[in-house]
Amino acid sequence: MQSRDEIYVNGKWTPSAGDGSIDVVNPSNEAVIGSVPDGTAADVDAAIAAAKAAFPEWSGRSLEDRLGFIEKLGAGLAARAEEIGALISSEVGMPATLSTMIQAGMPAATTAGVPETARNFDFEETISRSLVTREPVGVVGCITPWNYPLHQIMAKVAPAMAVGCTVVLKPSEVAPLNAFVLAEIIDELGFPAGVFNLVSGVGPVVGEAIAAHPDVDMVSFTGSTRAGTRVAEVAATNVTKVHQELGGKSANIVLDDADFDKAIPSAVGAAYLNSGQTCSALTRLLVPAERMDEAAELAAATAAGFTVGPADDAGSRLGPLVSQAQWDRVQGYIQTGIDEGATLVTGGTGKPDGLDAGYYVKPTVFADVDNSMTIAQEEIFGPVLSIIGYEDEEDAIRIANDSEYGLSGGVWSSDNDRAIAVAKRLRTGQVDMNGSFLNTDAPFGGYKKSGNGRELGRYGLAEFLEAKQINLPLG
Repeated sequence: MQSRDEIYVNGKWTPSAGDGSIDVVNPSNEAVIGSVPDGTAADVDAAIAAAKAAFPEWSGRSLEDRLGFIEKLGAGLAARAEEIGALISSEVGMPATLSTMIQAGMPAATTAGVPETARNFDFEETISRSLVTREPVGVVGCITPWNYPLHQIMAKVAPAMAVGCTVVLKPSEVAPLNAFVLAEIIDELGFPAGVFNLVSGVGPVVGEAIAAHPDVDMVSFTGSTRAGTRVAEVAATNVTKVHQELGGKSANIVLDDADFDKAIPSAVGAAYLNSGQTCSALTRLLVPAERMDEAAELAAATAAGFTVGPADDAGSRLGPLVSQAQWDRVQGYIQTGIDEGATLVTGGTGKPDGLDAGYYVKPTVFADVDNSMTIAQEEIFGPVLSIIGYEDEEDAIRIANDSEYGLSGGVWSSDNDRAIAVAKRLRTGQVDMNGSFLNTDAPFGGYKKSGNGRELGRYGLAEFLEAKQINLPLG
């Protein structure tokens, strides 16, 4: 059990102003594995006051001084990678081997990459007769999700602190324990008091208190579109800058000249990573209509290889969903797909045989899906792939763009120039060609209801900066 009874404010562990706690449940077996304080608005007030007080001194330090802390932080995360991977595996349900590589490895690598990005960033430039400076925005409230908990934290916290901002973090109450490990590392490294603050709790209390606070200069939010909309509404009262990375319903287009034997198995994996609990998952598979049966057969055979089981079982390729609420939600979508007339190729409702405890879902594939169906339009957040037929390339692009989201996408073709031409016409923030994947040095974010702003690399760094025009004397 990892029972945490204090939050981290102003450089020290301190009791919450409230007396409640939130249990953390292992989704593989439904056992309680820890607890964290159920934070209050008073906790948020204290954390923001500390961040505001720390901002002048922290932002006034040299860039190299701040980057020294970030480099040590990246190393500290890497040193505890095995522990962090196992912890997040027990919080989220990602199979342990993958969790160490992705859930621990990515945040460590992202943090370690921030110093080089910052050193190569143009914080000042001259435009005609003006000096233009890029300065830290101030106090940043970071509200983060449970699916890739530490990676989404570090994609915000590391660049924000590097450029001189101070931070108040509210991690997801579903998977918060990893954030407390981060706070331990920051505390051991001796970061100045108030630069990093951690308040655990639920969104309607802690999240809204952060978003509504007049001393917060920016909110960086990752989560559902519904919750992101609420954060923006609350923050609008103070005209607070809001960065949002929200939902997705991304299309993976397999063009008629693609190698189906490679493309379809890869497409299943692109939909099922983290049991489908990935905002950028490619959950709509677009194939030539005349090859629907071939695609469905290949997808079903691939899905059969995704062995479902506990996250700590070496044979598991697909862990559980994160919670009972998520399980119920995904079951509802699978039933809706059946009711609306999609062809259930494999999977379906209910738990896999022999897995009664834990939030397990059968890896599911639907064929003959029309893009107007619920399972093609709404984010399911589970291992459910919808195969949609198209008539020609123009039709494929039309279907891919027929979504209120625009976070990610994919294109498969034996002709790279053709694939790039299609990728450029997709209204989405990221496109993977022929099974490629996320580049953490390039910008990540979405169009439409998938959010605004970008994370990672120099684009992510720029989100935490304001531009100032200093007009130089004439003559």
